[in-house]
Amino acid sequence: MKRGDNYILILATAFLLMVMASTNLQAQQLPAKKKILADMSLANNYFMQKWPDPGATVTVNDAKGKPVTRTSNLWTRAVYYEGLMAIYSIDPQKIEYDYAVDWGEKHQWSPRDAVNTRNADNQACGQTYIDLYQIDKKPERIQKIKESIDLMIASDKINDWTWVDALQMGMPVFAKLGAVYNDNKYYERMYQMYMHTKTVEGGGLYNTTEHLWWRDKDFVAPYKEPNGANCYWSRGNGWAFAALARVLNTIPKNAPHRDEYLKTYLEMAKAIAPLQRPDGFWNVSLKDDTHFGGKELTGTALFAYGMAWGINNGLLEKKEYLPVITCAWNALIKDSLHPEGFLGYVQGTGKQPSDSQPVTYTHMPDFEDYGLGCFLLAGSEIYKLAK
Repeated sequence: MKRGDNYILILATAFLLMVMASTNLQAQQLPAKKKILADMSLANNYFMQKWPDPGATVTVNDAKGKPVTRTSNLWTRAVYYEGLMAIYSIDPQKIEYDYAVDWGEKHQWSPRDAVNTRNADNQACGQTYIDLYQIDKKPERIQKIKESIDLMIASDKINDWTWVDALQMGMPVFAKLGAVYNDNKYYERMYQMYMHTKTVEGGGLYNTTEHLWWRDKDFVAPYKEPNGANCYWSRGNGWAFAALARVLNTIPKNAPHRDEYLKTYLEMAKAIAPLQRPDGFWNVSLKDDTHFGGKELTGTALFAYGMAWGINNGLLEKKEYLPVITCAWNALIKDSLHPEGFLGYVQGTGKQPSDSQPVTYTHMPDFEDYGLGCFLLAGSEIYKLAK
């Protein structure tokens, strides 16, 4: 075979693989609502039975293998409760509501490390506290998280969100308080802090050309992946995408700066969709499948959640994005969900593709709660799309 013929063959093969992947996306269908809810409930019931006491501390090994004990209102558990409230919103079950209320009561409805914390990870629990307040307006449910955010607003400091995860942990708390009290001060400070992260922190953590986020200033160019691409961590971008969806879902249509969040959300959706793997997942490293690429649940679920929310709210074209979402959800059910409800392919805590590896079907991450939270968030929006 001549050299030119070999080149043509390579191009033809690549084109065929692209066509096959596209056909795979288009051919799949979402399961029925009943099946989606059953799979969500399977995973959630497994977790609730494993952790019958919502107030129990969580002990894991740190990076040096030393056991560390943390209170259960930490960010990983907070993300789970976001997911729990999401499944409750589509299929209200008293056991789920009671489980969430018990969690809030065990922590006296306080942010982790008390009200003077400025750390978004510590304040993430406030998202569920506020949701539970909306269901039953007992003042103690919202008092301490409001006090914590009010203390931040009382200062001039706006550079607390130095890592992209903080957007998902912190922004919805501000948005929810603004909606509850009809007070623009929460929206204005949320915007100031968000814009610092987006445009100032490390030179700006949002790449305005590729429309993806660097995890923190350590990964801003000239940092590169082995293949020369920018390092975009799947879950980090999932956090940002979910944050924008959750804020847009909460603030009024006439809220200040809504156009900014919507613009970035739409840019991200267009950037994320083409990066999906043929099997429905997204790589841990979005732009380099050779550097700890492979199946991973949390980023995949967060992307599916954000896109499904966009279709449900008339912001994304169903014809374009439903095949992407369908392929992602079917992959999560087929490849991640165990018969007893455990979820595989969850990358443990960290901040980059290489952390908490290997990510496999059977590997238990250091924390399994936030993976379930992401899964339930995705399922709750995909449920609304199904027949």
